[in-house]
Amino acid sequence: MKSNFKDYELSSEILKSVGMLNFESPTKVQEGVIPAVLKGRDIIVKSQTGSGKTAAFGIPICELVDWEENKPQALVMVPTRELAMQVKEDLFNIGRFKRLKVSAIFGKSPFHSQRKELREKTHIVVGTPGRIIDHMEKETLDLSKVKYLVIDEADEMLNMGFIEDIETIIAGVSKERTTLLLSATMPDRIENLADEYMKDPLITTIEEENTAVDRIIQERYVVAQRDKIKLLRDITIVENPDSCIIFCNTQQNVDEVYDELYEMGYTCSEIHGGMEQDDRLRIMKDFKKGLFRYLVATDVAARGIDIDDISLVINFDIPKERESYVHRIGRTGRVSKEGRAVTFVTEYEGRFLQAIEKEIGKEIPLKEKPAGETVEERKEEFTEKIKTKPEVKESKGDPLSKDILKLHINAGKKTKMRPVDIVGTLCSIEGMSAEDIGIINILDVSTFVEILNNKGDLVLRELQNRPIKGRLRKVNIADRDRR
Repeated sequence: MKSNFKDYELSSEILKSVGMLNFESPTKVQEGVIPAVLKGRDIIVKSQTGSGKTAAFGIPICELVDWEENKPQALVMVPTRELAMQVKEDLFNIGRFKRLKVSAIFGKSPFHSQRKELREKTHIVVGTPGRIIDHMEKETLDLSKVKYLVIDEADEMLNMGFIEDIETIIAGVSKERTTLLLSATMPDRIENLADEYMKDPLITTIEEENTAVDRIIQERYVVAQRDKIKLLRDITIVENPDSCIIFCNTQQNVDEVYDELYEMGYTCSEIHGGMEQDDRLRIMKDFKKGLFRYLVATDVAARGIDIDDISLVINFDIPKERESYVHRIGRTGRVSKEGRAVTFVTEYEGRFLQAIEKEIGKEIPLKEKPAGETVEERKEEFTEKIKTKPEVKESKGDPLSKDILKLHINAGKKTKMRPVDIVGTLCSIEGMSAEDIGIINILDVSTFVEILNNKGDLVLRELQNRPIKGRLRKVNIADRDRR
């Protein structure tokens, strides 16, 4: 049993990023997965959401990937665009000091931009099955060097009808690979998939001593459909959460609930599958930062939110799929923290409740609606919080970026700029070495390079008068947040 990441055979670059991401000691799922992947074992992981499983496969894969190889060496399949972006960010952060390039590919995002990105050196690709197949068919994604295949949230991909796509993708990857399958539940078709495509897999069922479901205080209220908004208002006043997700089953219900909350002055936003991709990503980013307290969402958001301190989840509509309940409430109570989840049930929805209680193995306690005097007593405190601007939260990757300055150089492929030209110039600066150079991204007419270890200002100053590939180039800070 490993109590520290230093107990594994990990490089200094990976240990540095793990330390700066505040991963203090391995979770149970990480203890089970990291050594198996480092040894090249296929592994099936049954683990609840919020258990730290992205880092469980991300840490060993980032360790094993060869930086020199230009073609993708790891492919991670996920069910939704939101989760693709989340996993990409997590893997990028873990591999930051190893200078790993991670690309996310998914639908409703320009194909030509993804094609262009995939032409560059790419170590890891994270994508949704449909868009991965699009790239395979158009031969814009080369899977010939993939050694690590991850099927994440396998049960959700099954529910979304992706099973045939998954099999098509697996068939396009070399059989000489390590395969990881991760799922919160393990239906028969997932087991059949594993039997057919995995080699003597290690099966790890992570029963946390204090599982996500056990950590979360769960309650239900019986309510008529027409009274749901009033109950929602009363519960949010009484609970007065710092951050809250309200789940609805349909886009129409999301719109209606959002409109009601907005009219009542809540700091809120909404997210569902009918929205433009850029809007969804922006809203998710703003919610993670804490720019508003209430997010009204369909299940599309349940798989892409990785925030450690969502204090309350409200199922405005009880989910019709019992697995969805586990994933929804798993947005609170992340990684050993307590959380709260409230579910509204109408008198006609008893069968959905029974299926959920069977899934989680216990009865969800029935609560009385908040009394009018209790609501009135709490209203002033609630109103005060609503008027107070939420505190902006630091993202997970921010600590890694504090000593990094991203520079833009006004030259690229069209002027035959190569990484070796950049590295050679930077290493000629007194006080600089190869260890101080991060990711280099050369585009047609621009080059972006990350300078590590708080040496960015030195490099920026020196490059004003130092030629790169025989000529002075215009060099400036790439963006405002100094990343």
